[in-house]
Amino acid sequence: MPVPNILAVRFSSLGDLVLTTPLFRAIRRAHPSARVTLLTRAAYLPLFAHNPRLSRVIGWDGEESLRNVTGDLRGVDWTHRLDLHGSLRSCAVRRLVGGRWRGYPKRRLARAMQIRFKGDVYRDRRHVAERYFDAARGLGLEPDDQPPEVFLPMEATSTADRFLRESGVADRTLIALIPGAAHFTKRWPEHQWAALVELLTGRGLGVVILGGSAEVELAGRLVTIAGAHGVSAAGCFDIAGTAALLKRARCAVAGDTGVMHLATAVRTPVVTLLGPTVGEFGFLPYHARATILERDLACRPCSKMGGPSCPLGHHHCLEWIAPEEVAEAVRRLPQ
Repeated sequence: MPVPNILAVRFSSLGDLVLTTPLFRAIRRAHPSARVTLLTRAAYLPLFAHNPRLSRVIGWDGEESLRNVTGDLRGVDWTHRLDLHGSLRSCAVRRLVGGRWRGYPKRRLARAMQIRFKGDVYRDRRHVAERYFDAARGLGLEPDDQPPEVFLPMEATSTADRFLRESGVADRTLIALIPGAAHFTKRWPEHQWAALVELLTGRGLGVVILGGSAEVELAGRLVTIAGAHGVSAAGCFDIAGTAALLKRARCAVAGDTGVMHLATAVRTPVVTLLGPTVGEFGFLPYHARATILERDLACRPCSKMGGPSCPLGHHHCLEWIAPEEVAEAVRRLPQ
């Protein structure tokens, strides 16, 4: 076999991209001399900038023509072309670059059937991180038993450490709280987060609230409750900085979000709150120290990735996960 020259495409989102890293690790271990190029969104470049499994990472800003972005990819003698997205944009890349491509099973029909009729018809029980390997068949790869990975630059680690020192929480046992999610139905209600903050800080634990600009106000309210035991990092850090803060935490509490998967990539244990989605979809924490909290309700799952409101108007899937249960899961989580 010639030395593999591999082109992979996955544009988004954060969690899906984190879950590609076991595949890239397997490629590098099986083929140390392989050249692996990844095309992704520019916003996710920090996730891969220091990853030694990849030879080149190309960022697309969403504005530039894909024809321009793929200009120097056309005519290259790729031995393998991996579509790890299966979207309209990745199909456009396939047409522009040309050649033979392979994808992975997204199990759309089984997922749609479960959402519509609530019956589990999945025959393929593999995690999506392992289904990605189907795109690389022919390379002789096997998943290992390790979680996803992210490689942090020294400056991200030092910046996170300085932030925690200056915030006065560096010497506390920190719990990372991730209250945000792209879709409303994946968000644990604010009053539940507030009660959890009271329970954790009442035990002398510190909390660091993580998130983007959308979570700044919520994080501020939670930190007010935490007082000297808490700090908000919402809107302050990029992906690498957020990962560095997660690495400093004893554990993380999050919904079914990309930042939850980022926590597993830095080997931080997680307590995951599942609401509108279910484990059969293939996105549970992968080979991680994790506790999954969920309610067995007849209305679950109600969507493939969450939505703007509960279809039944009650949001019981997350409302009925009590803060005391989450606090106990944090206490019991193996280190």
